[in-house]
Amino acid sequence: MSRIATALVLALISIGCASSGAGAQGDAGAPPPNDANSQWSGQPYTESVPGTTVGLEMVPIPGGTVEVETPRGTQRVEIAPFYMSRVEVPWDVFDVWVFALDEGTQVATGKGEEAVSRPSRPYVLPGRNWGHDGMPALAMTPHAATVFANWLSEKTGHTYRLPTQAEWIYACRANQEEPADLEAVAWYFQNANDRTHPGGSKEANAFGLADMLGNVGEWAIGADGEPILMGGSYDDTADQVRCDAGKKQTPAWNATDPQLPKSEWWLADAPFVGLRLVREP
Repeated sequence: MSRIATALVLALISIGCASSGAGAQGDAGAPPPNDANSQWSGQPYTESVPGTTVGLEMVPIPGGTVEVETPRGTQRVEIAPFYMSRVEVPWDVFDVWVFALDEGTQVATGKGEEAVSRPSRPYVLPGRNWGHDGMPALAMTPHAATVFANWLSEKTGHTYRLPTQAEWIYACRANQEEPADLEAVAWYFQNANDRTHPGGSKEANAFGLADMLGNVGEWAIGADGEPILMGGSYDDTADQVRCDAGKKQTPAWNATDPQLPKSEWWLADAPFVGLRLVREP
């Protein structure tokens, strides 16, 4: 499919998803803290994206401690309470940013005077035949993931960002050991049929987070300050899908991108890459 045709198909799919909001809007169960001055409520909520019918379900994560391997050896890290998206960010929400489906809406914070940075249309999008509605967004670079978090912060007035590696491991473990039944909680090489699956189709952990292991790996900020992909994916074998499993990006993840320079937004050969956001209280 040509570049233009691919972009048009993706745009049409995206508009449909944003208008329906299917698979992205959750059952809040508590008043959403939708003003910039709201404090830690300790309750789940759904962050609606202004100007659309889609939203991101957020789960409160209590504070605690976790041991993390760092360049200086094993360190015990104090974790403050935070919110984390219940499932990996779905296309339904990511498309709003990618295709500017929110244009013309009022920015909630009043801080939207600066031009919004958005990605180029994907030249090659791996996994484009796996479905869209409720499926995890994939193949974004860590730069794209970070700019998306900044955009959502501007839209909502809340501070969203990638988790630190320590926060991610702490949230994945949920005060428990590694899951005894990986099949019940994760999509990985032996059960995923070489593709991703709808978010939340496996059991959640004790914090209420689904798909922390497998499906798509998730960008975090490593202990060395560099991006790291956590948790393993549908493309990893069972022994590679763990809460402390992390991968650094390699040239192979974008080897077939024909652009020069290669895209700073998309990874043409990494459909196993996704993201999940945290929100500071």
